Amino acid sequence: MSEVRISAEPRTDFGKGGARRTRRAGKVPAVVYGHGEKPSHISLPSLEFAAILRKGGFNQLIEIEVTDGSRELVIPKDLQRDPLKDEIVHADLLIVRRGEMITTDVYVEWTGEVEKGGLVVHEVDSLSIEADATKIPESIEVSLEGLAVGSQRTAGEIELPEGVTLITDSETVLASVTVPRAEAAAEETEEEAEGEAAPAE
Repeated sequence: MSEVRISAEPRTDFGKGGARRTRRAGKVPAVVYGHGEKPSHISLPSLEFAAILRKGGFNQLIEIEVTDGSRELVIPKDLQRDPLKDEIVHADLLIVRRGEMITTDVYVEWTGEVEKGGLVVHEVDSLSIEADATKIPESIEVSLEGLAVGSQRTAGEIELPEGVTLITDSETVLASVTVPRAEAAAEETEEEAEGEAAPAE
């Protein structure tokens, strides 16, 4: 995961009113915390911050450069959004250090085609992993190539990038392959009809 930089300003106007004024100015109120540091309150440019998150999501490594001269390396920890406008209204940012191992969730990227006639059921869309804060993969590739009907792909079967440790239970089912419902229903109907037609002994 590449690093990005963003400028920020110290925030001294607190409370709901202060947060509203910050957002009206085109900025997102945020709190930076972690590593025993006293939480600091900042404001980030809304459009730039939203663009960074669209590209990197929660595992995006961000270097915050505050106008008071302070600087921190962070990853997004929690975001609050306006349910109607889908705009970020507040952000919690966790301080990380280069070389530090952290636990986070990474999205699964599905690849490959299953056995012909099979229907893939995705059970999960992310995996919990441990990795260097500066080397978190953007996604984890999971191949379903040739997976037969009735088979499953579990977390323990996937190959992880070097330096990445799986935290999710290795027995967790990521995806399974079944027959489409219509075909399954047709087979059940056919079996029932055959059973009814069988001569009595």
